[in-house]
Amino acid sequence: MAFFRKLRDRMFKSSSKLDQGLEALIEDGADETPEVAPAAQPVPEPVAQAAPAAAPAPKAGILGRLTGADTSPRRTLDDDMLEELEDLLVASDMGVETAQRVAANIAQSHLGQRVSQTQIKELLAREITRIMEGVARPLPIYPKKPQVVLVVGVNGSGKTTTIGKLASQFKAAGKNVVIAAGDTFRAAAVEQLQVWGQRANVPVLTAPEGSDPASLAFEAMTKAEAEGADLLMIDTAGRLQNRSDLMEELAKIVRVIRKKDPDAPHNTLLVLDATTGQNAVTQVEIFKQIADVSGLVMTKLDGTARGGVLVALADKFGLPIHAIGVGEQIDDLDAFDPEDFAKALVGIE
Repeated sequence: MAFFRKLRDRMFKSSSKLDQGLEALIEDGADETPEVAPAAQPVPEPVAQAAPAAAPAPKAGILGRLTGADTSPRRTLDDDMLEELEDLLVASDMGVETAQRVAANIAQSHLGQRVSQTQIKELLAREITRIMEGVARPLPIYPKKPQVVLVVGVNGSGKTTTIGKLASQFKAAGKNVVIAAGDTFRAAAVEQLQVWGQRANVPVLTAPEGSDPASLAFEAMTKAEAEGADLLMIDTAGRLQNRSDLMEELAKIVRVIRKKDPDAPHNTLLVLDATTGQNAVTQVEIFKQIADVSGLVMTKLDGTARGGVLVALADKFGLPIHAIGVGEQIDDLDAFDPEDFAKALVGIE
């Protein structure tokens, strides 16, 4: 629950939040006729002395509970509202196909009904949860030693920080972890991993700047095996998915790893930056071809108002989503929970 509160509070900060859009969707097109008209109240007889100042009227929600009337704004779920709902979901980076499918499923059971803000949020959260339940899976742990976890992604996606957090969490769970600093072209990335290694008391294997990252990966596997490590996490240089030379370098790393162990890497994690929106879809397509991606981690959900891209990825690829991140601290990365995510996305507390 603590992480859910953090997710809900940090996830969206801009005025284009999905939950605010859903509220406006109902309010702007609300039907004029209330759901239940409150009963007329008798007019009191005048009194000789002045009456005290009238107490402020109770809020609509309180009045509804006292009288049994639901006075919240409602709108008939018709074709116009469905089209607006689809547009809102597309604007949240859910993608056209996923947005249409979600709206169609809601329409199937509620078309023609008058719905409130709370109802439309609950219906949407239910559909999002249904889509994502099948992909919410922890990183599988195998008896094979060392289990090789290759971490890939574009520049700035949060790979290095994610490796540090995961290594620290696995170490705390009693695993013997080794990190290989495979981004041999960027000294800052190596230094960042070394800081995380010190925090978690996890060794970080490095190579001279500019060294062949595939060679480092091979040597790291040899050393991790000799030391009886449970997990070897290999960082890679950030690379743009449209740079064929960099993608070929990544393919070489995979080939070299498989010379050492034909079943490795046992996990290939693609780290995605939520702020890139629909571009994440293209990243998954290309990295999946090059590195046989086995699971996803999405970072920086605290920095975007359009986290719906994670729904689109689940719907399109069905790849496991192992974890999500909402900040820089160690406890800002946690296992992915579809129901908590759906509630946070639509603004349900």
